[in-house]
Amino acid sequence: MTTFDPTAAHADIRDGVARVCAGFPGTYWRDLDARRAYPTEFVAALIREGYLAAMIPEEYGGSNLPLTAAAVILEEIHRQGCNAAACHAQMYTMGTLLRHGSPAQKAAYLPGIADGSLRLQAFGVTEPTSGTDTLALKTTARREGDDYVINGQKIWTSRVEHSDLMILLARTTPRDEAASRTDGLSVFLVDLRDKIGNGVEIRPIRTMINHATTEVFFDNLRIPADSLIGEEGKGFRYILSGMNAERILIAAECIGDAKWFLKTGAAYASERVVFGEPIGANQGVQFPLARAQAHMMAAEAIVYRAAAMYDAGENPGVEANTAKLLASEASWEAAEACMQTHGGFAFAEEYDVERKFREARLYQIAPISTNLILCHIAERVLGLPKSYGPGRGE
Repeated sequence: MTTFDPTAAHADIRDGVARVCAGFPGTYWRDLDARRAYPTEFVAALIREGYLAAMIPEEYGGSNLPLTAAAVILEEIHRQGCNAAACHAQMYTMGTLLRHGSPAQKAAYLPGIADGSLRLQAFGVTEPTSGTDTLALKTTARREGDDYVINGQKIWTSRVEHSDLMILLARTTPRDEAASRTDGLSVFLVDLRDKIGNGVEIRPIRTMINHATTEVFFDNLRIPADSLIGEEGKGFRYILSGMNAERILIAAECIGDAKWFLKTGAAYASERVVFGEPIGANQGVQFPLARAQAHMMAAEAIVYRAAAMYDAGENPGVEANTAKLLASEASWEAAEACMQTHGGFAFAEEYDVERKFREARLYQIAPISTNLILCHIAERVLGLPKSYGPGRGE
């Protein structure tokens, strides 16, 4: 079969990631899943090989690779049956620091992030009462002399227990005093190393998958004023500027998951013999896998188109969101086909299908729900009236 690979330039990276993943088979992930433990050894291996520093400029110890290369790294991790959720945030949260941080902030933190002595994995944005309505968040940061004092609560802040640094979005101007709806929010780089129990409380949330997610409470947390990233009050646009990268990278993970499910399902269909022949000889088994393969290929094309646009300096908002939508649906379709192919054995932990099945479902919800992406496409591409929030229907 003749194929065109838009990621061929990064084949060496793909091969290298696969070699790292080979040291972390299904037994490793099943053990972590049972204990709800963080994959410390896996993350350390990725750091050691330089993969988590891929997008950091060379002057700070990174590889200065494009987003497409980062997408290949995360896709391959998932294609090999591993899970990048323990560390993928470093790829996109770092962008806020790279694009908007001061030279002093970059010099102070990026070398440590690149060599693994510092971990930037936590992203504090979502709150219990605001959800995806980021402009409604209530966590405040009040300037007092040379400090900011932070009070409030975040939820679904993953990996904060395993992170030294957090990117935090907080309100610095009351909403009714802000110059516009999008003004008044600011971004901070919070050093957590001496803050747990000293203004920061973390409460783990037990979930369907081993995702290390938490609630975080801020009680008169004092941080230096130079923790502010960029200009005060402009934080919302700083966060938005990184969301395209987030969507693309998560979509690449979904493509990796889909490829794992399809390879695993096809292998089982070829090996499992019932009534004297492989079950894969039956169209009822073939067609769901084949359809999922076709949809995965279509989603993969838009993922790497969006990545190429991002690397070219364009603003691929529609493409990035479309990639995340289609890739998450393709991975779930592949998961369904793989599980159905395995029948009862899909529920046995040793096959890893049930673990990957649970993990794949998350990405139709996070980091943004399918419905909100459809709203975005309807409004931005089709010119339909806004269907949520202020100005609805106008």
